[in-house]
Amino acid sequence: MKPAEELLTIGEVAERAGFATSAIRFYDKEGLVVAVRTSGNQRRYPRSALRRLAFIRAAQNVGVPLAEIREALAELPDTRTPTKADWARLSRHWRARLDAQIEGLTALRDNLDSCIGCGCLSLQRCALYNPGDVAATRGPGAQRLPRSIREPHHS
Repeated sequence: MKPAEELLTIGEVAERAGFATSAIRFYDKEGLVVAVRTSGNQRRYPRSALRRLAFIRAAQNVGVPLAEIREALAELPDTRTPTKADWARLSRHWRARLDAQIEGLTALRDNLDSCIGCGCLSLQRCALYNPGDVAATRGPGAQRLPRSIREPHHS
């Protein structure tokens, strides 16, 4: 690990990364970021933890489950700061998921932009109107929404 003067306190990491210290402790406990302990048993983090936390935040914001984030971070090297190539390799795994989410959100926007917030006065054309609950025969959930945004993502 790096010399002590290059390590960050949990408060510094939390402030720089935009997370609560409790979240940093949680990610540390889960092995997603790794702290060293001082002689007084205080956590100290390498600056590379900031990149890992940024990656965690970005992945969570697009719906990647923590289990998948953990698997991805396990592929990164422990002995050096990840390179651009390391990050590119990880992000390729999620390209199809992101494309599907973009497609689903675009379809939602394009199909609902005329009725969101207006009370939908055109019930014959409304994408969500479901007289007689006929959509129930298609299965659980909001069947008329694009699949990529109506189904949970599992690892």
